[in-house]
Amino acid sequence: MIVKPKIRGFVCVTAHPKGCEARVRQEVEVAKAARKDGGPKNVLVIGASTGYGLSTRIAAAFGYDAATLGVFFERPSLKGKPASAGWYNSVAFEKVAAEAGLYAKSINGDAFSNEVKAQAIETIKQDLGQVDLVVYSLASPRRTDPETGETYKSCLKPIGESFTNRTLDTDKNEVAEVMIEPAEGDDVAHTIKVMGGEDWELWMQALNEAGVLAPGAKSVAYSYIGPECTWPVYTNGTIGAAKKDVERAAQAITSTYDCQAYVAVNKAVVTQASSAIPVVPLYISILFKIMKEKGTHEDCIEQMVRLLNERLYAADLQLDDEGRIRVDDWEMAPEVQAAVEKIWPEISTETLNQQADYVGYQQNFLALFGFGLPGVDYEEDVEVDLPLPSAS
Repeated sequence: MIVKPKIRGFVCVTAHPKGCEARVRQEVEVAKAARKDGGPKNVLVIGASTGYGLSTRIAAAFGYDAATLGVFFERPSLKGKPASAGWYNSVAFEKVAAEAGLYAKSINGDAFSNEVKAQAIETIKQDLGQVDLVVYSLASPRRTDPETGETYKSCLKPIGESFTNRTLDTDKNEVAEVMIEPAEGDDVAHTIKVMGGEDWELWMQALNEAGVLAPGAKSVAYSYIGPECTWPVYTNGTIGAAKKDVERAAQAITSTYDCQAYVAVNKAVVTQASSAIPVVPLYISILFKIMKEKGTHEDCIEQMVRLLNERLYAADLQLDDEGRIRVDDWEMAPEVQAAVEKIWPEISTETLNQQADYVGYQQNFLALFGFGLPGVDYEEDVEVDLPLPSAS
């Protein structure tokens, strides 16, 4: 079929298989160009199909020749309809890994479940023996507790009072105001249950008890802090409360197992998750313009290459006062943030394309789903039902 983008709100409901492969291959080339020795050899990536998780898998595999096992929950093609972008990304990753002679297997299922944890452990035992790096990069709206069967839903809300600020309405291509009501009832507790550190701890416990966690292994989970204009809805909101729990979990994992666990604070980039957060798309559009002009702009793959090469597997992790790895350092540079603060109150719908890189934001958003990639014929009739050989 001929696949075109169909956008509903902050999600594209179609994905292009050849476009997703082209994007994966782009990231592979970035990782290859930064190849180093002394990194991870057997890597488990939980949340491996999109965004930072996918880029970490690529950076480990093609930057260090690491064997990778990826866990994710993606939708294959059904009744002739395109699969999800994450499915096509993973098909492409396995294809390119096979071409390079690299081990790559995937498990498609609910990473929160005991069954998927057991399946991953069995695969590690049979194929790898042990893993020396565990990447936790899940971004899910809900989680079912494997012990109680209760399902929790996360939410994106400020805590204590409503929040009003400027945002970018990507449906209408205009700068507008957004008002978000504060969390109530169990909103905070449920968001922590879904997006906090509990499941990361359960994974590490299961891996350790099964004997598949290598001595001296490393583990990393991802977070974001960002500028003050986003704090009420993110850092100081329900998601921020969950991220603080992830930091708690990192300390607990490090003190409990023969493993160094870290939280890496990453740069703002266009992902399926970030596009859903009010205020953030406008901030990202302004940030892109500034950082591109300064020559410091990075996307997911450049961030993850730098995380592995210059932090996790370098002599100096460059931890902050809270023990976090900061690869958002270029974003948070005082001169960059000062430039954002100058533009923020001035920008309008009319000046959007002059004061921000909204075109770049849109291009990055479409690329998440395999659209707008150079060298791809989007008028071509393509096969959408692509199998993922190693997935169950």
